[in-house]
Amino acid sequence: MTNNTVKLSVTEQDVGCRLDIFLAKKINSLTRSNLKKIIEAKQVLINKNIVYSPSYKIRIDEIIFVSLDQKIEQDLIPSNIKLNIIYEDASILIINKPSGMVVHPGAGNFKNTLVNALIFKYKKKLSDLNGELRPGIVHRIDKETSGLIVVAKNNISHSNLGRQFNEHTIKRKYLALVWGVIRPLEGRIETLIARNKKNRQLMAVSEVNGKKAITNYKTLKVFDIKNVPRISLIECKLETGRTHQIRVHMAYKKNQILGDKQYGKKNIKFKKIDKDFETKLSLLNRQALHAKSLGFVHPENKENMNFESDLPDDFKKLLNLLEKLSD
Repeated sequence: MTNNTVKLSVTEQDVGCRLDIFLAKKINSLTRSNLKKIIEAKQVLINKNIVYSPSYKIRIDEIIFVSLDQKIEQDLIPSNIKLNIIYEDASILIINKPSGMVVHPGAGNFKNTLVNALIFKYKKKLSDLNGELRPGIVHRIDKETSGLIVVAKNNISHSNLGRQFNEHTIKRKYLALVWGVIRPLEGRIETLIARNKKNRQLMAVSEVNGKKAITNYKTLKVFDIKNVPRISLIECKLETGRTHQIRVHMAYKKNQILGDKQYGKKNIKFKKIDKDFETKLSLLNRQALHAKSLGFVHPENKENMNFESDLPDDFKKLLNLLEKLSD
């Protein structure tokens, strides 16, 4: 081991935890994926013995040494991509992310992400609490979801915002178009969400394990139009921020989001359909989900901050057509 080594002790409350999960809790600057690579690179010792498996179950009174010298990140390539910045100060940025943009690099996505654009514009003037691949990134929204995201310019702001997310005090509202009429029209969905057993890239509601997920929703309008399936415009307020949460909860309620390729309705066939609607629907090349508003306490000056964003054109055109056809 080297000078850049972290020493950790196992307590009773940690017993039985997977090694990679334990390390992810203790070393906030690295992701669980990064820590798995460190383990597999023989950079972790437990009681002076090398441990190769991320799934190793830790035991009471074990002493764990983690070397952080192993280079595990791929170099980021700055990209000159125009960002829709709706607010900026010395501590934070508020960005209106377009659909189709991945937030940070990962498997298969190392170019043209929001992070690539950020490092082109801000270089190293962003927080680094989330590791080398996620400078400034406090939270995410899905690639095919549009809307607001907050970026931290320094570690103090990042830490404070992270705490607000963990304490569920961040105010987030989304707009979505869903198939059918959700029952009841207004309510609260509280479930566990875990990895889908058949497809690990997807999430699913679970009865026995996973993380608690809470979505509050209300129906803003039901479109009951001739030659168009019933569609509802809903607003969702998140108490938690699990991966794909709104999409999973809407699929769980059998009111899938329009355009959702992963959780949506498959191979939809219409017996009789309004041609204008069919055209606009075909042009919606993503899920009709938009992160419309974001509210939090400013991490440094402690003022209440609230931001709103307009619907993007593809979502707006489909919604405007539904409004027109319902008149």
